[in-house]
Amino acid sequence: MPKGVYLRRAGRAAWLAFAGALLATPGYAQKRPQPPQQPPALTIPSNPDDAFAALREAARKNDVDRAAAISATLVDYPIPSYVEYFRIKPQLFDASGLARIDTPDDQVRVFLQRYQGEAIADRMRNDWLLVLGKKRDWANFDVEYPQFVLKDDSQVECYALLSRALKGQNVAAESRAALSDPRYYGEGCVDLISYLAQSQQIQRSDVAFQARQALEQNFTTLAGKIAAAVPDARVDGDTLATVVKMARNDPSQAASYLSAMGGSLSRDEQGAAWGVVGQFAAKKLMPEAAGYYRRQMDLGGNQWLSDETQEWRVRAALRQGDWKQVRQAVELMRAELRAKDPAWTYWYGRALKADGRANDAQAQFQSIAGQFNFYGQLASEELGNRITLPARTTVTDAEAMAMRTRPGFVRALKFYDMNLRFEGNREWNWELRGMSDRELLATAEYARKVELLDRTVNTSDRTKAEHDFAQRFPMPYRDIMQRATDDVGLDMAWAYGLIRQESRFIMNARSSAGAHGLMQVMPATARYVAKKIGMTDFSPTMMSDPNINILLGTNYMSMVLTDLDSSWTLASAGYNAGPGRPKNWRGSLSRPVEGAIFAETIPFTETRTYVKNVLSNATYYAALMSGRPQSLKDRLGSVAPSSVTTTSLP
Repeated sequence: MPKGVYLRRAGRAAWLAFAGALLATPGYAQKRPQPPQQPPALTIPSNPDDAFAALREAARKNDVDRAAAISATLVDYPIPSYVEYFRIKPQLFDASGLARIDTPDDQVRVFLQRYQGEAIADRMRNDWLLVLGKKRDWANFDVEYPQFVLKDDSQVECYALLSRALKGQNVAAESRAALSDPRYYGEGCVDLISYLAQSQQIQRSDVAFQARQALEQNFTTLAGKIAAAVPDARVDGDTLATVVKMARNDPSQAASYLSAMGGSLSRDEQGAAWGVVGQFAAKKLMPEAAGYYRRQMDLGGNQWLSDETQEWRVRAALRQGDWKQVRQAVELMRAELRAKDPAWTYWYGRALKADGRANDAQAQFQSIAGQFNFYGQLASEELGNRITLPARTTVTDAEAMAMRTRPGFVRALKFYDMNLRFEGNREWNWELRGMSDRELLATAEYARKVELLDRTVNTSDRTKAEHDFAQRFPMPYRDIMQRATDDVGLDMAWAYGLIRQESRFIMNARSSAGAHGLMQVMPATARYVAKKIGMTDFSPTMMSDPNINILLGTNYMSMVLTDLDSSWTLASAGYNAGPGRPKNWRGSLSRPVEGAIFAETIPFTETRTYVKNVLSNATYYAALMSGRPQSLKDRLGSVAPSSVTTTSLP
């Protein structure tokens, strides 16, 4: 007998003997693996609103079976369009959020026809367009896309461009304009880049630029998918890509690497690389950033700089006080980017003024001075004006209450009652489309009457020629606020300006980090402040009481303001990002700077926007309270270097 056969038989016999002994072991039978348990029976809340909330969650998870089961119990629910939407939507996307191929197109068509003209129909069309693009069903896509009202989905826009490209149209220029923020690309935009590269509408350098944009935001997987549009492309082997990844962590190391490897790059590529190094150095507030950007401008490659790199080129020059470089940096900006934000118009005007071109500077300031925002206010002051309020337009109670029957507002109020603000805001904003200024003011007044102050503010903010700043800048709980701010010697206009930015006056507002109420005080901060002011019976549940929320919030504002040299600019940044960070940011200054420059060069996007909005708000609140013209520049003050970086505050 062959040796191998003998061993196999011997092994089998040994195994059978071992198995028999094991089965005879006491208790083994009870330890054997059991068949899988049946899933627990589906439970559906008996309360219709709770069931609706459960349906919404099932739709969010794209759980087809649960959504179908729950929707079957909501036959007479007062918002049937959303019940039906939440039933159908999970059939369009899988659990990971990717579009399915086997979708109920006929059900979608019936839905769109039944709810034509409503916000939820546009949402469904948005979803279906993603599916049609994924399926390459261009016949249906091309019919539906012109009916998509909001057109606020970058991936749908990419599919629309891809459809046109497949028909032989050259969409390269439009695609470059559309592909500016990798956060919103998705499958559709990757597919567009791939096809444009294959059809030679864009070049290898365009693809490399898109991959680098993704790397700048640390989307490494997306960068790899984009790079794959070019045969044999490798993100990890690309010198420019290496510079990006290195600069994210250590701009100085990236600069050394680029100096050594620059010879392998074209002049434009070297320029683009120095721009990226400049961006990350500027975000770390390194004084070398402006120098890196000067090398970029000398070498070129401006067309290969992301929007963020172009914006930080201006900020780096501002922080160094180099007005010539500020002017050059704005002039090199992509036109659409420059026009999108009044910041660049204002700083360009300031650079022209520093260059002695007063008339040209005045023209820049005049172009934005009518805007009711941070840079509109600063531009107005550059023209010699102080901040005043526009003439007030008032509406009647009858005009306001006429809004209560509009279907979108009825649905919105139902959603707000259930604390479903996302759906409520969608319905509310949809109903605002096409309204005149007077209708907007009437709607804002209606929102005030039903105690939706965030909608009052956001709706009144939309008016163009007729205004009511008492709506835009409401002052609820004024008696409580007056006492609280008087007790600690705090400027009430600043406190209201902060609340308007923090919570839009939503008393039960909660952030993802756990900040609570009107003043969005973090739980640990609330406990700290309560202890400091001798509130021995404090409990986190008390933060729902506006008296307690305002008391603790204003006390914390006062503590932060004292800790940061009574600077409203620094203290606003400290309230948002923690008081230690603005100390570090000012510690990197080489000289005193205007408060506006400090605010514009804050490294955190959220905090940068926050500080500008809070102080702009506070200026208007001060004008409302005092009835006198105000100065945002005075409120911003200046920020001087400091070596103190520690704080005892949370």
